[in-house]
Parts: sequence; C-alpha cells; structure tokens
Amino acid sequence: LKENFDYEVICVCVNCGQCINVCPTGALQEHRSIDEVMGALYDPEKHVIVQTAPAVRAALGEEFGNPIGTDVTGKMVTALRMLGFDKVFDTDTGADLTLMEEGTELIDRIRGGGVLPLITSCSPGWIKFCEHYFPDFVDNLSTCKSPQQMFGAVVKTYYAEKMGWDPKDIYMVSAIPCTAKKFEVTRPDECAAGLPDVDVAITTREVGRMIQKAGIDFRSLEDEKFDDPFAIGSGAGAIFGATGGVMEAALRYAAEVILGKKLEKVDFTEVRGTEGIKLASYKLGDLDVKVAVASSTGMAKKLLNMIRNGDEAVKDVIFIEIMGCPGGCVNGGGQPIQPAKVRMNTDLRAVRAAVLYRDDAEESLRKSQDNLAVQTLYKEFFGEPNSHKAHEILHTSYIKREIGRAHV
Repeated sequence: LKENFDYEVICVCVNCGQCINVCPTGALQEHRSIDEVMGALYDPEKHVIVQTAPAVRAALGEEFGNPIGTDVTGKMVTALRMLGFDKVFDTDTGADLTLMEEGTELIDRIRGGGVLPLITSCSPGWIKFCEHYFPDFVDNLSTCKSPQQMFGAVVKTYYAEKMGWDPKDIYMVSAIPCTAKKFEVTRPDECAAGLPDVDVAITTREVGRMIQKAGIDFRSLEDEKFDDPFAIGSGAGAIFGATGGVMEAALRYAAEVILGKKLEKVDFTEVRGTEGIKLASYKLGDLDVKVAVASSTGMAKKLLNMIRNGDEAVKDVIFIEIMGCPGGCVNGGGQPIQPAKVRMNTDLRAVRAAVLYRDDAEESLRKSQDNLAVQTLYKEFFGEPNSHKAHEILHTSYIKREIGRAHV
C-alpha cells in the first residue's frame, strides 16, 4: 500500500457526531448513557439534577412527530420531572454566566495587550479540533468553560453550599444537542469541586428515548417552568445554540462595558445566518471591533488559515466565534435525525435556529448582564467576572495534542 499511495490519512476524531446524522444505514450511533442516568434516578442517596441546553427545546419535538421548528420547552420540563429528576434547570443561565466571563476576558485582553484574536470555547468538538490541528491557536482560546461545564461547576459548589449538600451526592446530567459533550465531561481541569462538573451528558435523541420508554405521552403534556433559582435565562443565553449567537450575545455585553452606557439596540444581525463564515465590524466609541464567525470544522480550518496567511479580509479581527457543527448546536450530532428527503428540502439549521431567535425577540430580558440569577451568583459567590474565585471554578485549560497519522 505504501508504495502505491503517498498521501496521509489523519486519524483523529473530534467527537462531533456529524457522521451519525448523515449515515445512510443508521449503523453509526452515539454511546448511550441512558442506563447510567436511570441508575442514578433510582438511587435514593443522589440528588439528580438535569440542565437542558437551548438547542434541545428547539428540536426535541421532532422525536414525537412535531413539525420542525416547534418550541417544546414547557413539555420538555414536564417530561423530565415525570422521569424523576429532582431539579430541572435551564442551561441558559450557564450561557449567561459564560458570556459574562468571556466578555470580560475579551475586554481585558484588548485593554491589557493579551493574545488576540480571542476565540470562543463553547463547542467541545471545535476545541478538540483546535488542539489537534491548530495547536498554534490554543493560546487564543478563551479559558472559559462551556455553559454546560460552568453550570455543573456552579451546582456542585455554590448551589451545593446553599442547599447544605455534599457535592458527592449530586448527580449532574446535561441534556444537550451534542455528542462531543460526552467527551467534554471527561476532560481534565473540569472538576471545580474535586469531582467532574458534569457526570453525564445525554443527547436530544437520548432524552426522546427515555421519555418514550417511560410511556409518557409527550404531545399531551401541560407546560411547566424550570426550577428556581436557575429558571431565569436571557435571550442572549438562548441564541447560544445558533451559529453567531455567542458572538451576538458577547457584543451585547462588551458594547455596554466599552461605551459605559445602556445598549438600546441589541440586535447584531450581521453575525446571524447559516453562512459558513461571516465577518462584521462595529464602531464602539473609539474602538473598532472586527469580528468573525465560523461554523463547521471545515469553515474553521478555512478561517484560521486565512489568519495564518495574513489575508486582508480578516486583518485586525479581535474576536472569533467557532462552532464545530454546521449551523451551530441546533444542528449538533445529537439532534433528531431527519431522512435525506427532509434534509434536502429543509434547512434544519435555519428552521431550528428560528426557534431560539423567536425566544430572544419575545424575551424581556435580552442581555446576559441583566440576568438576576447571574447577578446573584456574583454578589453572593464569585465577586465579579474573572475574579480569582471565578477563574478557579469557571475557567479551564487546553492541551496541544499530537496528530496520529497513518500512511495508506
């Protein structure tokens, strides 16, 4: 073989799960964690808590025959309670917290001469891709944990302390649209309480299977609300699930800090849409903020090579959002699988993302910094964004990995 072929196959999986979504025979599946979760639910010694990512509510209904683009937040909460979870929390709170930390980190790097451009760290598939293929950009990555991990860390530190619980008795479950999150929960430096921040991550598909196996008639359920104190989520937190959403949410925060006044216009529509790469520039006082958004590892590769090569189009970009999946989390590797005839005629990315943008538009609370739950966290526990305590609990580190190569 080596005599006949002189190219290399790079043997690295980044756990994004896109292969599952497009496998024509259904032979590929994620590692299922349902039995682990059910075991915890039957353990009387455990406080079993579930957090749900925004993209889950935008697609879970598809598992039960709802039209694509149906928001099933209330029914999802009801079903999870019926399954036996002690608390059902909204990961939007974790997204708002991530935004406060990441936005502050961006401003600190701009003002303090830190490594720029700053690149988002919410997508674990992208993080692993960066560690393997672009290790020279690892120092550009935000040190912020993802919303999933931040939320788990908060539950096992602040919330455990507030409730008088031993963190060892908390079993933290994430319901997520992403298979790479299953890898993320095992990463080092994701254990603020000396235990994994999140014990297990289950996909939207797994949530659907659990509800079906329990015999719950999902479509007939009444709507219920998330549990306090983490029932509050801003519109900015909701749009994290769509490509460009993290960028827009960050701009809503950074603009207020840089300008020193309340932001009246909160829609940064230039970074919305399903294009693979989006570029935009904003004038904030005396500062020109040039940003870039990429979704999919292919577009990430293209964008970062443009930066490496000094392409004029990306010159002076100071902030980059990258999602490992095309269209962002709404099109994650753990979302409901639609047949090819549907994928060919419906842009799943746009239709599911529209759910999150509707939530944002209808929400009275549209900026992460206005989230009272997050304000309380800083007042009672962290002090301020990027404080020493916040860094210990909410931030992480990365690895410059070697790429395994096999000649074929």
